[in-house]
Amino acid sequence: MADHLWQKTSYSAAHDDCVEIRTGDQLIEIRESDDGETILRATPAAAAALLRAIKSGELDQHA
Repeated sequence: MADHLWQKTSYSAAHDDCVEIRTGDQLIEIRESDDGETILRATPAAAAALLRAIKSGELDQHA
């Protein structure tokens, strides 16, 4: 996936501390911009389930 560009949310504006995402090869990759070596790779279904869990507060006890 090295040829796919990382994207960050427009809410980050000029800040460098944000979450970045890229897609390709039937995977979604997510990383923190300040720790580019650590990358979470997931299928689209698994990434969607993670986002649903985050939005619902299911993972708040881990914060």
